[in-house]
Amino acid sequence: MLPKKKHDAFGRTHIQLNTSPYQDEVDFSPLDKLERGEASLDPVSIADLLRNTFVYPPHTIYRNVKVASSGFDPAQDMHADPQFHYPFQSALAKSRPPPDTVDDDTLVQTYHRLLCEAAAHATSGMRAPWLFQSGGKDSTSMAIALADVRPDATCLTYLGGREENEVASARFVARKLGLRHEALVCDPGRAYDRYLAIVPRMPLLTADFAALSYADMATEVRQRRGDGIIDAIGADEYFGTPVHSKERILALLARRLRLPQALFKPRWVSRSFELCFVLATLQMDQFERFFPGSRFSDAEVDELFGWNISSSSRQRLETFRADIAAAASKEAQRRLSLIIVGSAHVAKGIYTAKAMSMRLAQPYLDPQLRDWVFNKVPDELLISAGGMNKVLMRRHIAQHFQELPYVKAKGCFRFDLRGLARQRFDQVHAFAEQTRHLMPGATRWLETHRDRLDNKYFASKFYLLAVTLPWLLSRMHGATQPTVLAEERVP
Repeated sequence: MLPKKKHDAFGRTHIQLNTSPYQDEVDFSPLDKLERGEASLDPVSIADLLRNTFVYPPHTIYRNVKVASSGFDPAQDMHADPQFHYPFQSALAKSRPPPDTVDDDTLVQTYHRLLCEAAAHATSGMRAPWLFQSGGKDSTSMAIALADVRPDATCLTYLGGREENEVASARFVARKLGLRHEALVCDPGRAYDRYLAIVPRMPLLTADFAALSYADMATEVRQRRGDGIIDAIGADEYFGTPVHSKERILALLARRLRLPQALFKPRWVSRSFELCFVLATLQMDQFERFFPGSRFSDAEVDELFGWNISSSSRQRLETFRADIAAAASKEAQRRLSLIIVGSAHVAKGIYTAKAMSMRLAQPYLDPQLRDWVFNKVPDELLISAGGMNKVLMRRHIAQHFQELPYVKAKGCFRFDLRGLARQRFDQVHAFAEQTRHLMPGATRWLETHRDRLDNKYFASKFYLLAVTLPWLLSRMHGATQPTVLAEERVP
């Protein structure tokens, strides 16, 4: 639903997009109508990306483009004062049935049927679908459903690094189900080249830590004549995610301190990922610590821009404060963090598929499946008393397989961050030079940290610049020639 077009004080057209993941496709066509001078880049949104890897919704990388993502009613005017409220918190659920009143086998059968229906609907227009199969619970459960409704699907597993090698587990699952399986080993230079090739056609920007691996895999699928991607993302929103001791400790450590960057200079600190990570956590907001990865601190972002921009980025969190304050538990708060950052997790697939003219299926983001799990599945089969998550999904998997390694440990698409820094430093440095008027401190940060990029903590920040800078540069040199207006700066 799009409101009537309006213009702001600078004469730019206001655009609003409905980016709810619970729709078949996002309509980006209004962006095609942006005229020269109307596509003004939002510096606060760039700061969002560097601080948290995503732009806080309802904002986007463009000053005059807003989105209605999960938790926002698209009937609201996102350019005014939109209200956020996420209705799928556990405390807001209708009375779920006690576990002794429902039959486990019936629940698993119903879950399987609904997942199959969701997968069949989401892939109905695909001739040759490929499942991005991490080897974890979500993709294993999805593969089981695909074996019934899309046995022509191919599974693709990404080997991004040594930390989690899910290939053996994923291959075993696919082959036992009768699905074809392929693996792709991360080459960070190749992945970056593939990302740069699609950047000019990506409608908006996110800096998700799986963005480059996603572009790498999507290009591989296209080269192998696939026309559709199946992404097993979105189940955490309604299954829930327990908060374990590590997350609780990190939340206690997050104190929003402004630490001098000189603390990171001694070799015994700069070479230790763990020490750097703890020092970074001390500088974070407790809620923002739920967001994944090592990221630029507020002080670093201010130095990159040359002015106090981080406070404007942090202020955007206030849109969500009412829901955060009402959250009844740490699990509820973490679930909200997943909804907010989910705009980036989902967006990387949406933007990549759009840029490559491919179909994207996200079957877990199916309203009927979501509503049934949220309202009809006992609490103990969502998160057990012992903190085990997705118990129902685990039982679905157990009907087909014995316990798998990556049903116990979370799988994801890892990426060789340090390899990217080694292979593409000069290229990213050149991008920083060309975007100096946006971030005058980026080249200096790169030059002063070049000898520290073998530490994942610093390589993660290099990654954020590597993803963000070429997209910004492509818009500066593109047809719409976006700008950053001086009057948009917040002192």
